[in-house]
Amino acid sequence: FMRPIKSVFSIAALTIMALFSSCSKGNSGTAAVNTNACSGTAYSFSADVQPIFASSCAISGCHNAGSTNSGGPLTNWTLIHAKATTIESQVNAGIMPQTGTLTADQKKKIICWVESGALNN
Repeated sequence: FMRPIKSVFSIAALTIMALFSSCSKGNSGTAAVNTNACSGTAYSFSADVQPIFASSCAISGCHNAGSTNSGGPLTNWTLIHAKATTIESQVNAGIMPQTGTLTADQKKKIICWVESGALNN
């Protein structure tokens, strides 16, 4: 009688271990930026981040001047800074931009800029 119970518990334990080991923090299909990669890297809003927004976000039908899309216009530092945390998480998750994609380098620039305080530099 004891042997079947041990087998059941062994199988249950193995199943649980397999389930937990298959879980990961990553999101399916989109490579998140390793935030440790930001250490020692300083990005400038005007030189590094603003050009990405100008070419990939603040475009017609997305977040240009007068945009009524969720998030509104993202055309200058004040508007972008106000939404910096949301932008960081959406870029990192691959949710934004909805049209087109950002390169890994562009993602890193935005995320590291936000993590370093989203300065107007």
